[in-house]
Amino acid sequence: MKFIYRHLAFGLALVLGLVGGGSPRGAAAGPDDVPLIPRVKFFGNPEKMRARLSPDGKRLAFVAPVEGVLNVWVSPNDDPAKAKPVTFDKHRGVVSYSWAYTNHHLLYTQDKNGDEDDHVYAVNLDSGEIKDLTPIAKIAAQIEGVSEKFPEEILVGINDRGERQFHDIYRVNIVSGEKKLLQENPGLAGFLTDDDYRVRFASNITPDAGQELLKPAPGGKWEPMIKIGPLDSMTTSPAGFDKTGEHLYFIDSRDRNTSALTTIDLATGKQTLIAEDPRADIGGALTHPTEKNIQAVSFTYDRTQWKIIDPAIKADLDFLKTVADGDIQVTGRTLDDKRWTVAYIMDNGPVRFYIYDRDPKPKATFLFTSQPELEKLPLVKMHPQLIKSRDGLELVSYLTLPKWTDPDGDGRPNQPVPMVLNVHGGPWARDDWGYDLEHQLLANRGYAVLAVNYRGSTGLGKDFLNKAQREWAGKMHDDLIDAVNWAVEQKIAQKDKVCIMGGSYGGYATLVGLTFTPDVFACGVDIVGPSSLITLLNNVPPYWIPMMPVMKLRVGDWTTDEGRKFLESRSPLKFVEKIKRPLLIGQGANDPRVKQPEADQIVKAMTEKKIPVTYVLFHDEGHGFARPENRLAFYAIEEAFLAKNLGGRFEPIGDAFAGADFSIPSGKDGVPGLAEALTKK
Repeated sequence: MKFIYRHLAFGLALVLGLVGGGSPRGAAAGPDDVPLIPRVKFFGNPEKMRARLSPDGKRLAFVAPVEGVLNVWVSPNDDPAKAKPVTFDKHRGVVSYSWAYTNHHLLYTQDKNGDEDDHVYAVNLDSGEIKDLTPIAKIAAQIEGVSEKFPEEILVGINDRGERQFHDIYRVNIVSGEKKLLQENPGLAGFLTDDDYRVRFASNITPDAGQELLKPAPGGKWEPMIKIGPLDSMTTSPAGFDKTGEHLYFIDSRDRNTSALTTIDLATGKQTLIAEDPRADIGGALTHPTEKNIQAVSFTYDRTQWKIIDPAIKADLDFLKTVADGDIQVTGRTLDDKRWTVAYIMDNGPVRFYIYDRDPKPKATFLFTSQPELEKLPLVKMHPQLIKSRDGLELVSYLTLPKWTDPDGDGRPNQPVPMVLNVHGGPWARDDWGYDLEHQLLANRGYAVLAVNYRGSTGLGKDFLNKAQREWAGKMHDDLIDAVNWAVEQKIAQKDKVCIMGGSYGGYATLVGLTFTPDVFACGVDIVGPSSLITLLNNVPPYWIPMMPVMKLRVGDWTTDEGRKFLESRSPLKFVEKIKRPLLIGQGANDPRVKQPEADQIVKAMTEKKIPVTYVLFHDEGHGFARPENRLAFYAIEEAFLAKNLGGRFEPIGDAFAGADFSIPSGKDGVPGLAEALTKK
């Protein structure tokens, strides 16, 4: 579950869009004219991804497989063909990394089998040494800051004291591994540091689920500077400093609906607006790598739009628009700002990566696409849709259709088709436009796919977000039902052939769908979804404790009799007897957020009531399925399950279980070919 307040570390999430090229669209008369795409094309490893130049622009890093497992590669220049692997993980892979300002080190975090007990690692590109900078058991370390002023040092948050609820901040030398305590955490949610590695501010969550921005006070204490009420607490936060350190960038939804980007003069307190949009919160920003001034800001309603703040980069963005179609993501900039790495994303093709040289004449050099084979496949478009809820909200949604059902590409099938309602997790997250492997796989199998930003989804203003308060299984679910009814009325979906599926909160929504509205859906697929809100909230990771007032306000109070009664009324586990349609559950045994008992207890209750359920338990996964072998195995089961209950086509399971680590505690006979495939596992 992507709970946004995991540790309430400061900072603007610079969510910039990716993009890719697409395959040409052609009319097709029927499913026989569109080949069944092997699922490995969707769920196997990308060939290359996440290209980043070193700060000096002399080396290129990216992620690519090593013996079937994703690792980081580095080339001595910007030629991918000359790259060699520098990490050598053999199990879950290294998929996220960053450059250190030494230009000779890479940084990454990694847990063990999905337990989210992350350690921070540094790779010495000259010696090949990989150093664990946080060699402490049972911690969830996080990188808190990097600065070009201290190339060999980074700031790391480590929660190794007491009950491990709070992260202290250390200065860590990435060459020697030596660490020095910079700030002990007296019980606060997080800290804000600057490029000089000074702890400037702290934050805390108030008992009413608001926030306080705190400033240092005499005697090592902290005193309030800015108070943020609970209705603004998820859409208002500090976002870093300008070059002088005298101006604070501040995302602010107070006295407005959508969050705007502002700056606060710390000497006078004067606040100045930089950019805002009436429909969407600020989504991302481009900041000069050394001057630290905001140059462009993005907003995403249905598609991402950029607003230029600094005219100095207008020509750059204008040029980049001519390089490839789709949405632009600037993934990195060298310290001298002469070279950028840029990615492009489209809805029907792979991510395309380029190096952009600004001087003396703008030039974009193509590097690679993430999955070249996707360019040869009959992929389809994703159509933004605006759906009205029963109480008048505008639900930004995305519809994907089987290729043969929409030959004119207008986003409407020539006749109603089976549909999958794909519910995003969070719930404080959102669906976006772009390439989505689940949408593409399901559309290829013959299903319309609808993704809905129900109330509580982020990025669409605080009013939309706050209308979800204590509405789990309430109005949040009504929005999903309204979207299904819309799809039926628009003759997109067959009324009796709609499946609800999703992960995390989306898994919970699936269980709600089958218990609270048992006649609406033909089947459900729950991936790591909680079945009881009481057991969920009673078993959170220790570092979630500081943000639990937020859960109490927005989900419910598990500490009182009245609160528990309410949470029981919104928990699918209490309504198991209402399930009348087939259910498939996927769970990670090491999930620290939605723990295995959430799946175990609903499967047990269904089994006791003789209600069929197929339960797939992955032994080396956490909150979601990271290993390609496990993903392939689950989706092989899923598409066979959907074919049985919705009537679409599917690729037989075959040898899809090779290398996967899972068991089937219940329901192996509920999916075509599953029992037979298990005998070959």
